[in-house]
Amino acid sequence: MRGLPATWITAAIAELVVPQDNGNPFQQGWSPQCESRPADDSEWGVVKTTAIQHGEFRADENKALPKKLDPRPQIEIKPGDILMTCAGPRNRCGVACLVENTRPRLMMSGKMYRFRPHPEILDARYLSYFIRRHDTQLRIDAMKTGINDSGLNLTHSRFGQLPVVVPPVHEQQRIVEKIETLFDEIDKGVESLQAAKNTLGLYRQSLLKSAFEGRLTADWREKNADKLEDTETLLARIQAERETRYKAALDDWQEALADWRAGCEFGKKPAKPKRLQEIDTKTIQIDEKAWVVIPLGSLIGGVQQGWSPKCDGNQAVGEDDWSVVKTTAVQHLKYSDTELKRLPDHFKPRPEIEIQVGDFLMTRKGPRVRTGVVCLVRKTRYRIMLCDTVYRFRCDETVIAPHLLEYALNSPDTLREIDALKSGISDSGISLNHGKIKSVGISFPLNHAEQAEIICLLDEKLDAADALEADIDAALIRSSVLRQSILKKAFSGQLVPQDPKDEPASELLARIKAEKAADQGARKPSSKRRRNAAQKASA
Repeated sequence: MRGLPATWITAAIAELVVPQDNGNPFQQGWSPQCESRPADDSEWGVVKTTAIQHGEFRADENKALPKKLDPRPQIEIKPGDILMTCAGPRNRCGVACLVENTRPRLMMSGKMYRFRPHPEILDARYLSYFIRRHDTQLRIDAMKTGINDSGLNLTHSRFGQLPVVVPPVHEQQRIVEKIETLFDEIDKGVESLQAAKNTLGLYRQSLLKSAFEGRLTADWREKNADKLEDTETLLARIQAERETRYKAALDDWQEALADWRAGCEFGKKPAKPKRLQEIDTKTIQIDEKAWVVIPLGSLIGGVQQGWSPKCDGNQAVGEDDWSVVKTTAVQHLKYSDTELKRLPDHFKPRPEIEIQVGDFLMTRKGPRVRTGVVCLVRKTRYRIMLCDTVYRFRCDETVIAPHLLEYALNSPDTLREIDALKSGISDSGISLNHGKIKSVGISFPLNHAEQAEIICLLDEKLDAADALEADIDAALIRSSVLRQSILKKAFSGQLVPQDPKDEPASELLARIKAEKAADQGARKPSSKRRRNAAQKASA
């Protein structure tokens, strides 16, 4: 590499590590069929690839080895090992960490390997930081092989050619100390930013709780007490408006049906409009602030489920292409129309399940934290269809404003009620029945003026919280950029001064190579003598 100090060298990583028990620079693990639970401290376990994060080893990410299988102590993970994932999605293949501490009886899996820097020429912490450098990650990424980004491999032979810049050992130690000092300062700032971000999450939930307990608009009700109609009058007006709208929709349908028949029944037959579930005034709860609690089923039309054809998630989606939404598009109070998969050309699209502005989307299946997540579609740019793991419904705007219902479905009390309706054997595979969803009680004011006031206040306060969170996220990105800037300086000789008394790395490497050659030369005659002795004994 250009511009390095005179005492530095560049060498392939395979030249800088000590041989493993298998005689090779790198040793791979083993992937037996393990139990689903983590191993107890007294048991052998096999670590999962998630145990390896950039610069961090998580010993608790493991699975217990069945008692019927014998452990393999030669692949036990020990402090000083550097572990690297060698198979998986692009962003998880080639991730490395230094094991500084670990519990005993943990083995590597077959999707990772380990290596150990030669202590006379390479500090393990220095190498760990070098691998985390952005330029190094790009080099490693170019070494990966595979058909697509979801399943890549990193072979030992390819990785063994990775060029590593090597300063004198004492300078490596000075570099590591400086990096860790600077990173500690960044870590403190990141910790404060994360704490502020967590506080914002709590603030949002507190705000929504306050809104749907009526506290947010308590002053507004007091000022407008003489203008508020009683609940019975409001319900009567809503029922009358509902009936008027239904009759209008029925007239439109009958007209469309007549046109369809006159056109020799060409195309799809117009669907008859469905009457919304009747609001049973006998079951409505009315509290002291004149708010009502109405089951969700009385506020929405039919709940619809989508379709999940096999799509290629790597294909680019154009504005004229049909695609299928991913569950990750549905976040609390947020819909992302970029989280989608392009529908392959051999599939015929289904316009009847196209997602439209005004639709509510709710995840129906997945991990517990991702099931029952709901948002309102406020805008969409693409022709996106509903997927099988997401429900869709629309609300009756004569009763409740869509934005208010979105806020209500994301309030803490409602989320707890939804969570109680989920079913499944484990938290990783939960489902939510749409019939049960309709039983969820929604507390809100029937008066549209108060609904509008709640929406206005929540929009203002939550937008301010979103803006603050965006600033925090930008600061977190800057902290990541700053780390990379520090690493760039560190591995170009600009972070700490050079000491002319340090032994050049080239001399260290030459000595190690000479010792290795001498050791191999000394062993060869010995092996030959043993073979000769064995032949004489057999004769």
